[in-house]
Amino acid sequence: MAKQASIQVAPRQDTGKGVARSLRREGKVPAVIYGRGRAPEAVTVETLALNRLLATIAAATTIVDVSVGQNPPVKALIREIQRNPVRPADIIHLDLYEVHANEKIVVEVPVKLVGTPEGVKNFGGVLDHIMHSIAIRVFPADIPEHLEVDVAALNIGQSIHVSDLTALRIEIMADARQTICTIVAPRAEEVVAPVVDPAAPVEPELIRKAKPEDEEGEEGKE
Repeated sequence: MAKQASIQVAPRQDTGKGVARSLRREGKVPAVIYGRGRAPEAVTVETLALNRLLATIAAATTIVDVSVGQNPPVKALIREIQRNPVRPADIIHLDLYEVHANEKIVVEVPVKLVGTPEGVKNFGGVLDHIMHSIAIRVFPADIPEHLEVDVAALNIGQSIHVSDLTALRIEIMADARQTICTIVAPRAEEVVAPVVDPAAPVEPELIRKAKPEDEEGEEGKE
């Protein structure tokens, strides 16, 4: 089931890049709340409060009670977190999508692989995790934190596809033929030739002069 959290935001009238920069200097993040049948509303959220919230939740799957000023809270999902490309820890904008209990929504849910595959444990295979998230359609209250996929029985050459998933109260939107994970055979070890440093000194090769035939067997004679 979806976790819940809460945060306070404040309405704002002014928009634009200059306003957004000023807000960030004041320790605030510009944000917007939107949804089906709701006009987009510009708001701000305290940077510290937002960072504390994000440190304790899975942003993509958590329903957040958003209080706008003195109005009753609305339930929303965090749809997008825009970060500074140079300093990724700095959030520059937040998108919140209002949800309703009786309306299904589409969300991306993480895929969690569970167990150690037979082909990895006993035959040295490698687990290749291909799909790390899956789009599902679900009521807000039924959003799972993740979808668990048991991989313990997989042997080398075997795979799990979207069509193999079973989950209650959710509709999987991804193509049933897509591969979630597979076990690949171990790679043969490559013999790497030693690297010769061209600047390294080269030891001279010892060249022995061949002995005349009549000298053979003379060694040791007094």
